[in-house]
Parts: sequence; C-alpha cells; structure tokens
Amino acid sequence: MSFSVSASLRATCVLLIAMFASGLAQAQTTLATERDKVGYMIGMDVAKSVAPAVPDMDMAAFQRAVDNALAGGKPLLDEAASKQVGQALMASINARKGGGKPAAALDRNKVGLLVGSDIGRSLAAIKGEFDMPMFLAGFKAASDPAAKPLLGDAEANTVRTAFSARLTAAKQAETMALAQANLKAGEAFLAKNKTVKGVFTTPSGLQYMVLRQGNGPRAKPGQKVRVNYEGKLLDGTVFDSSYERGQPAEFGLNQVIAGWTEGVGLMPTGAKYRFWIPANLAYGEKGMGGDIPANSTLTFDVELLGVQ
Repeated sequence: MSFSVSASLRATCVLLIAMFASGLAQAQTTLATERDKVGYMIGMDVAKSVAPAVPDMDMAAFQRAVDNALAGGKPLLDEAASKQVGQALMASINARKGGGKPAAALDRNKVGLLVGSDIGRSLAAIKGEFDMPMFLAGFKAASDPAAKPLLGDAEANTVRTAFSARLTAAKQAETMALAQANLKAGEAFLAKNKTVKGVFTTPSGLQYMVLRQGNGPRAKPGQKVRVNYEGKLLDGTVFDSSYERGQPAEFGLNQVIAGWTEGVGLMPTGAKYRFWIPANLAYGEKGMGGDIPANSTLTFDVELLGVQ
C-alpha cells in the first residue's frame, strides 16, 4: 500500500512539474527567427479580420479546420451546414453590435470549423511560410484584449512589409522562369511544326494550316469579322472557345492580337484554318490573366463565318 501511495504521489508531482514547465515555456515564448515573426504576424492579422466571430467560436475546432484546409482536406462542414452556421453567426454578430442577444444558441464547434476552413483556404498558398504554433500564438494574443502581443504594431508592419516584398520578388522570379521556359518550348515546337506537311509559315513567324477552304471575300484591315474559334495552349488546355459558349464572336481585325489580325486576314469567308501563333504575335511576356501564361505559343482553330 505504501508503494502505491508513493507511486501515485510521484506521478502527481511529475504532472505538476510538466504543467508548470509548459506554462513557463508559454510565458517565455519569443520570436527567435523571422519565420516566427511572420507566423505570429499572420496570426495577428487573421485575428483582427475575424474578430467579430471570435466570441462565438471554439478555438480547438478553429485550429482543426485550419490544419485540415492547409492539408488540402475536404471541408469539415457540408454546404448546407456551412450556410446555416454562417447565417446564425451573422445574426449573433449583428445582435452583439446592437446590444441584443441572438435568436438561437450557436454551436461554437461548428462556428470554429466554418471560420477555420475559410482561413485555411485563404492561407493555403503561403502555408510553407509559417508554422502553426506561432500562427496560433499571434491569433490568441490579438484576440485577447488583456494580452500584450509579442509584436507591436510598428514591428508587425515592418514584418508584413518585408514579407510581402519577399513574396512579390519570389513570384516575379517564378514568372520570369516560366516565361523563359515557355518561350523555349514554343520555339522548339514551331521549329518542328514548320516541317509538317501542310503547314505554312509567314515572314512574321505565324504558322497556319488550311482545314477547310472557303470561297468568300477576305477581311480587310479595320473590317469586322464573325468567327467561331477555339484557342489552346501547347499542352492542349482550352482557354477560350466560342463553340463552348454556343455563340460566334464578332470583332474588328484591329482589336485582336497581331497573330489573329494577320491570320484571319488570310482567310476567305467560309474557310477554317488552324493557326500556331508565336508569343511575340500573341500576348508576349505579360500573358493574359491566369489562363494564358507569359510567352505562350497559342493554337487556334478558326472558322470565318462572315465579313462586315
């Protein structure tokens, strides 16, 4: 019996020491590295952005949903539940702003899952830039009016500015590398494609093949044309198609990329051509939104339906 009491006491002491050590470590948390500061700063910013919802949500559920979203997991709430919880949350926030009480009690766990999923998805693109413990530390500090964050506003602004500049520089470097790779791939493709039977190359570098010949008038500079078309990247990705929209397009020949202006000008009405347009006759180094990367060589199948 004495041995049993001694073991129990020993276990209790170990537990108390562990709890004390844990609390001490938490109290002594420091931002030792720039990565620590970035994670903490992001947590602070997120806390400010969702501050109206914090009183209604469970932090453990919030963390679980953020982790799940960062890992690419399926949403922890289905669409119907998300809508219901979102409406209840807004009612609670509005009631709190007006000094009233929400009409119905909120499920704090579901609110945490809802908010955490949204935050996790928004942070997915930069998940490699911070660690969850520091993110949560910053979030909790900024959510607690009685807490004193480890980053003051001025230092947080400095960290945020430097972090944003670093991300921008990295994105620009990535874009430049992709642009150079696309340019080389396009040049290699066109060099091989020009040897294919039936492919013609103009002095500008535009390549085309006649898929169906027409016998109507050709468009002159400044005229409007009516066309059906499909545009693809070299990997076969369709980025635009009047066929998919079920509606031919109309535009002036001076309103489109140089490769289109030249190529469609070669076509008699009723014809269908395939064009391979080098990057310098397409969208060049800028690309076009998220659909056409920089320096992309483009493939178009075009039917000339009419000239105005």
